[in-house]
Amino acid sequence: MEGEGAAVWQGAVLGGIIFWLVSASYLNVTRKLRSFLQPWVTHHVVTQTPIILKIQSYGFGFLDALFSGLSCVVSVPFYTAFLPLLFWSGHGKLARQMTLLMAFCDYLGNCIKDVVSAPRPASPPVKRVTATRDEEDNALEYGLPSSHTLNTVCLSGYLLHYVLTHTQIQGAYVTYLGVSLACMLVFFIGLGRIYLGMHSVVDVLAGLLIGLVVLAFWLTVDEYMDSFVISGQNEFGFGPVTSFWAALSFLLLFAYPTPELPTPSFEYHTAFDGVALGIVSGVQQTYHQFHHANVPRLFSSELTIPVFLGRMLLGIPTILIVKFCSKTLAKWTIPVVANTLGIPIKSTGYIPTLNGSVTGKMSDKLKQGYLQKLLSQHKAFDVDTGIRFVQYAGLAWSVVDLVPSLFSYMSL
Repeated sequence: MEGEGAAVWQGAVLGGIIFWLVSASYLNVTRKLRSFLQPWVTHHVVTQTPIILKIQSYGFGFLDALFSGLSCVVSVPFYTAFLPLLFWSGHGKLARQMTLLMAFCDYLGNCIKDVVSAPRPASPPVKRVTATRDEEDNALEYGLPSSHTLNTVCLSGYLLHYVLTHTQIQGAYVTYLGVSLACMLVFFIGLGRIYLGMHSVVDVLAGLLIGLVVLAFWLTVDEYMDSFVISGQNEFGFGPVTSFWAALSFLLLFAYPTPELPTPSFEYHTAFDGVALGIVSGVQQTYHQFHHANVPRLFSSELTIPVFLGRMLLGIPTILIVKFCSKTLAKWTIPVVANTLGIPIKSTGYIPTLNGSVTGKMSDKLKQGYLQKLLSQHKAFDVDTGIRFVQYAGLAWSVVDLVPSLFSYMSL
């Protein structure tokens, strides 16, 4: 009965996404929502410019460095580097939840950004401080909501919840201190995004509100989610859980809304979509070996700091090699498969020979019906999407499967 119930809700989720894909496309839901929300948000972005200028008038070099540093600490690249270390330190359950929550926040936040397609504060007159390449890329996205604020609310809130409920660190004083620190972090991140000229007040408030809603939702489903991810393990990783997640990941790529103008937001979602699939498939294969509740944790006698440093020295180069190999393999196989199926393809960056070009022809069968629209809203499928997805799925799989296997072989 339990298996039948899981199959029902999995089918309902996938069916619901397909229904949304079809209905939203034919009813032009994205354009209608944008026509309603964009003027209101844009008005507030423009009228709040004096507030940003007032905040920036108190600025000097130290604040530039402080808020730029805080933005880096809560950015997607930081979490991408931090989460593998969380897995390798023995905190598998927390790492799984943080990864999936990050993927969910990234997808939802970027969807809203591209649906609304509201501008960031105009620069000039606002001074935009972009100290890193990541910040320069972020500036190319739309504004509302502030992803940094949304992610900080969700991840700091969930980390606090996990510490208070799954560790021996408890008590009223600890709770008060933890909540205070989380609120301070959220406040300074939000203030920093305004000070750096990256967001208006309305963007930060939207990120705060959406983050609180997502956090409340996740706290009600996290145990069910984790039980599902670790259920029905199999040595080949192609069981019902992995199959469902692969189908979900595939559909979410097509369910992503089309922005008014192209932005990097879809690229970020694609990467974390791949990460989530790689983590789930890897955990499915190796849960009982490397990720169960009784694995050694950092600072224990079995996992000392020198041993953990050895894991880092072995693990980090390994996952970078896997990332490179996954990208290379995808660059070769995806165009071959697409051409075999007669799907027109192009590449905006990864494959120079396809840059700006379209190869392949739609078969007569694909020319009719909705599949063509799904595969080619712009007359050709951008293979960079598939390459990026496979690249990060391979990286994530290596974090929870290949690298722990090497740790076991090397007695680390």
